[in-house]
Amino acid sequence: MFALKTSLADEQRRHQRVKVSLLGRYMLSSQREYPCQTLDMSPGGVALIAPVPAQPGERVVAYLDHVGRVEGVMVRPVANGFAMTVRATIRKREKLAAQLTWLANRQILGLPEDRRHERLIPRNPRSTLTTEDGVPHDCRLIDVSLSGAAVMIALQPPVGSPVMVGRTAGRIVRHLENGVAVEFNRTQSIETLNEQFG
Repeated sequence: MFALKTSLADEQRRHQRVKVSLLGRYMLSSQREYPCQTLDMSPGGVALIAPVPAQPGERVVAYLDHVGRVEGVMVRPVANGFAMTVRATIRKREKLAAQLTWLANRQILGLPEDRRHERLIPRNPRSTLTTEDGVPHDCRLIDVSLSGAAVMIALQPPVGSPVMVGRTAGRIVRHLENGVAVEFNRTQSIETLNEQFG
C-alpha cells in the first residue's frame, strides 16, 4: 500500500481555509514548546505565526485555544511562521470544520467569547501572580472562573508560560490590555475558589 502524498495546494483545494486568530503553543521534534497564533486554518492545514520555524517535513504538535491538540508536518514557510498539515481522522476533521465555522461566524457577528464557566468577581481582588522564575508579583483579579482568571498586572509573561495565581497553577493564554488571561491546569471547585479568592 502506498501513502498518498498531498501538497498544501491540494489541502487548500479540498478544505476551505478560515481566517481565525487563535492563541496557542506548539512543540517541535526538539520537544521544546513555543507560543503561536493562527493566521488561518482548515480541517486539513493551519498557518501559524511562530517565533521558531519548523523544518520542512518536521513533525509539529500544536495546542490551540478553542480547538485543542492538532498535529501534522511543516509544509512551507509563511511570513513570521510556517504552514503545517493537520493529520486527523475523518471524525476529527468534521468536528474541526464545525469548530472553525463557529469561530468564523463568531468573529463576523461579533458574538461574545464562548466561556466554559461563569466568571465571578472576587470579593478580595488582591492576589499574586508568580512567574516561571519563582518571583511573586502583586496583582488584582478582574474575574475568576473554575477554569481560569483575568489578572490586572503590568507584567506580560509570554503566552504559554507557566504561572501561579495565588496557590493555583496555570498558564498564560493571552495578553489583555491591562494584564493577562490565565487558564488553570485543572478545573477548580467553587469551594477552592471561595477559599482562595472569595
